[in-house]
Amino acid sequence: MKSVVQRTGLSPHVIRVWEKRYGAVEPRRTASNRRLYTDAEVRRLALLHAVTRAGHSIGTIARLPDEQLRALAGWSDEASLSPGTLNHREFSSEHSGDFLLTALATIRRMDARGLESVLMRASLELGSQGLLQKVVAPLASRLGDLWQDGELTAAEEHFASGVVRGFLAHLARPFALPENAPGLVVATPVGQLHELGAVLVSAAASSHGWRVTYLGTSLPAVEIAGAVLRTGARALALSIVYPADDPNLPAELAALKRHLPADVAVVAGGRAVVAYASALASIGAEVAEDLRDLYSFLDRVRRSPAQAADVR
Repeated sequence: MKSVVQRTGLSPHVIRVWEKRYGAVEPRRTASNRRLYTDAEVRRLALLHAVTRAGHSIGTIARLPDEQLRALAGWSDEASLSPGTLNHREFSSEHSGDFLLTALATIRRMDARGLESVLMRASLELGSQGLLQKVVAPLASRLGDLWQDGELTAAEEHFASGVVRGFLAHLARPFALPENAPGLVVATPVGQLHELGAVLVSAAASSHGWRVTYLGTSLPAVEIAGAVLRTGARALALSIVYPADDPNLPAELAALKRHLPADVAVVAGGRAVVAYASALASIGAEVAEDLRDLYSFLDRVRRSPAQAADVR
């Protein structure tokens, strides 16, 4: 499964759903009930991934022949989808760097269609995880640097956040989640106005099998806690990017702790979390430095629902 995930950009959860619910592939099983995928099945999963990213529902394409899937994906030959080629594409830093530079250029021009096109090409070539980790995450960091240095206007930063948010929301639609999928609320505390990090967390958690409620930016503690209660979320993710010297934020975090159920796990990420390390530790929040840390947090909470408060 790990190899298939790396080669297709799909999460294990999505692969299993597509197999069980839609019959997309039928891997053999070992004596210990582990799945064994052929190269052809890996290619087919990659094709299905590309076609869903183009806007098609998995339910309508799951049983189409590979030839039709290649036509829908815009790939003309099977060789271009060999597992070795997919693996090279997914981890090519050269390609991801090109995508980042081109995305920045479209943001300078405020070219929404151009930015969406860059993100779509990156998602097809790098897969969903490659897009998030190699393009969107570095883009969010770079935009933060440019804004802080005065080289990017607030309008450009908000423009980029809006386009990326819309694209990632569209991207997440093909993922079929079971009714009992764990819930995550994502928000930025009051006074925190940069949302691209929160958008990234929302997309990453959704692709990881979580049902995400995205609240947006600058919300008071009582509003965030209320959303957690109403949705029955198992965890809360906070994006803390800027400013790094807000004297009111520690009090907001303390209020959040008072209003949250004791068994809700909290994770915080963003460039400014270090500045609030003490306040975050006081509410039992875990700090995620990157998406790998986020996935690790989500996996621990999902495995240990009875001890969710202990992993904060």
